[in-house]
Amino acid sequence: MTAPTPLTYRDAGVDIDAGNALVDRIKPLVKRTFRPEVMGGLGGFGALFDLSGRYREPVLVSGTDGVGTKLKLAQQLGRHDTIGIDLVAMCVNDILVQGAEPLFFLDYFATGKLDIDTAAAVVGGIARGCELAGCALIGGETAEMPDMYAPGEYDLAGFGVGAVEKSALLDGAAVRAGDLLVGIGSSGPHSNGYSLIRRIFDRAGRPADLDLDGTRLIDALMAPTTLYVKPVLALLREHGAAVHAMAHITGGGLTENIVRVIPDGLGLDINASAWPLPPVFDWLQREGAVAREEMWRTFNCGIGFVLVVPPERAAAIGAALDSRSLPHWRIGEVIAASGDDRVRIG
Repeated sequence: MTAPTPLTYRDAGVDIDAGNALVDRIKPLVKRTFRPEVMGGLGGFGALFDLSGRYREPVLVSGTDGVGTKLKLAQQLGRHDTIGIDLVAMCVNDILVQGAEPLFFLDYFATGKLDIDTAAAVVGGIARGCELAGCALIGGETAEMPDMYAPGEYDLAGFGVGAVEKSALLDGAAVRAGDLLVGIGSSGPHSNGYSLIRRIFDRAGRPADLDLDGTRLIDALMAPTTLYVKPVLALLREHGAAVHAMAHITGGGLTENIVRVIPDGLGLDINASAWPLPPVFDWLQREGAVAREEMWRTFNCGIGFVLVVPPERAAAIGAALDSRSLPHWRIGEVIAASGDDRVRIG
């Protein structure tokens, strides 16, 4: 009887040496994101973060997300360097909604066969997103799983933790009828609606170089999600009492996201003519023959983040946003409403 051929983990499709090489490649990128509270370095079994001395009554706020099928488009185009920014933004912008400062972030990168250059580009984008958000990339996991993914494919997930003083927590309880909605501009579709976007893009013949007011269509579609953390936290430090609630416009669009922070008995009257529809959304609506209501519940339509503020403080909030070069518009108001029909977009 012939002895079986000896097998190794590499024979089975997992290259431990490649994983170690990736860690060496990304260490300097990760180190740039560290805050003074980070204890230890990269490579331990658990990541350590010291909260002592920063908060009197800290409330931890956590969030997790991915980037949806925008990841498929990134892989088709070979654009791996900014998708990590999207990953960070989708998590930390959610954490920000409750007034919390994102403190640290962890990522999960899974692929069938590890390509060090691709993985390093992705993690480089994650590190850049963390720098822009002021949070530490404190740890993560790279999983090489043969037969789970097609060649060249990978998947991403992110996890963020932030903190806010209990007294400063934003939970929507202060919202009143008559409060105004101040919408802050998005950079594009961000990371939502890409299953529909890819269908429209494919049906149109993938016109990547189509000019949209000086921007190529593909650049507009792949623009990284805006990180609102630093400017909005600065605004809260100056005008915290003037902000009753905030919303991050993600899956569900304008129709379903703002109302999540509005108490029962109240609703929203949104004026769709209050801001210009960016060219990329105009193209998607026209090329895909997408109904108006479908646009509102699928895409952010140019509004990536919303502040709910009392009318007497709206001017000060607007001036603060102007000083931080954030495009913004008064897009509607809070109204009395009940039942299932609490959002009106006119």
